[in-house]
Amino acid sequence: MSEENKFDFSEEEIKKEAAVEQSKEALKQDAKGLWESIKTFMVELLDFRHDTDRDATVDAIKGDIPFKGATAWILICSIFVASVGLNANSTAVVIGAMLISPLMGPILGIGMSIAINDIDTLKKSLINLATMIVLSLLTAFLFFRFFPLGNQETPELLSRVAPDIRDVLIAFFGGLALIIARTKKGTIASVIFGVAIATALMPPLCTAGYGLANGNWEHFLGAMNLFTINTIFIALATFIVIKVLRFPMLKYANSAKRRRIARFAALIAVLVMIYPTITFLRVLKKSGFENDYNSFIKEEVRSNNELWFQKGIPDYKEKNITLYFNGEITEATEADLRNELKGYDKINDFELKFNGNKNRSFDKISDAYDRAITELDKKENIISGLQNQIEELQGEITNLNQKIESKSAQSSTISFTNLSRDAKVRFNDLNYFSYAEMLESKDFINIDTMSVAHVKWNTSLNDSLVVIKERELSEWLKKELKIDTIVLKRN
Repeated sequence: MSEENKFDFSEEEIKKEAAVEQSKEALKQDAKGLWESIKTFMVELLDFRHDTDRDATVDAIKGDIPFKGATAWILICSIFVASVGLNANSTAVVIGAMLISPLMGPILGIGMSIAINDIDTLKKSLINLATMIVLSLLTAFLFFRFFPLGNQETPELLSRVAPDIRDVLIAFFGGLALIIARTKKGTIASVIFGVAIATALMPPLCTAGYGLANGNWEHFLGAMNLFTINTIFIALATFIVIKVLRFPMLKYANSAKRRRIARFAALIAVLVMIYPTITFLRVLKKSGFENDYNSFIKEEVRSNNELWFQKGIPDYKEKNITLYFNGEITEATEADLRNELKGYDKINDFELKFNGNKNRSFDKISDAYDRAITELDKKENIISGLQNQIEELQGEITNLNQKIESKSAQSSTISFTNLSRDAKVRFNDLNYFSYAEMLESKDFINIDTMSVAHVKWNTSLNDSLVVIKERELSEWLKKELKIDTIVLKRN
């Protein structure tokens, strides 16, 4: 082959390469088109701005802010219902109280008024919310203070005194769902009811009233903390959605006043955000502590079969963990657990404290178990020997009875042992039986022999049955003893 033909590509190969390039380009265009289609679909799926009725939303939120007349009585009734539900530990009753509660209106008003710089609505919302809180606390206080069972702590009450990261997330996303449902044309009532249940504004206020009524400030502060978290994060969610939807800002004729109000609203928004931010970070940090602690207990303590783990008590403020064991803990085990603790980011600077029962170490427990088994074997041998002796004594007693009966019995007399046993078999209601031959004289000259049997029957038998059974027993004894007459006497 010449040098000239070595690099001579045919026209067919060039066409193939061009077709491949064209196919790649078409594939890129198809992929680009698919991505654009997915992007458009997702935007249309999640975009709710086109379905928003701004004027109706503002009017509806403002209409729910006022607190007087029927709204006040509805709040009082709902607080009483929630308090009864918490006291009775009834989740269904508590849910019913949350559905009729009017607390949500002022909270939405706070978030909306800050978002649109409506200072008048903000004042009304704060005043009405404060009034609702005071009235709710007073109502719950009166119930738990004067109700006879008002001092009982139930799981429903205790679950509202220690908020965690989940309560923050519930309040925020519940608030988002609520304000989105509020802004939609044709408000979705079911969403509003669901948010009222999920965010649970009523139970914390009732629990706070319980704390006041019983002088338990820890419960009061914990419940008010949960209520504050729910309130602020619902208002925050409202603020964010109103801003995203670009609700028109309230216009003032005086530009200086508009700027002043805008600055004041911004300041309030910043101040309001300080507490939830601190709370969120604190709760998040505590959740990290708890997750690491639970993992440490599960992976390092419980997984060691040589350790008889009982319980552990973490103290996040003092940064120490106290572990309790039923058995004795060696220094090597303590050192190993301390080293393993350093592998957990959130609790690696905690101090481990060990409480072990040295009197119940594994070796001592094993020795005690062996001694107990040995003693048990000895006792079983003793019991077995005693049982054999009892059987031998029973046989000797039977022989002696038979010898005594054979000496005292007359020719017509049978063994009393067999007679009494057969009598009990035939008449199972017989509780007592005796038999003897007696001498009698009717004229005090002639002497006759008389057969007498004494019996005692089960007390559950009535007299008519006793008479029948005594007749049957008499006939049977005559036949067995081969006598004509016998006298039965009842004990």
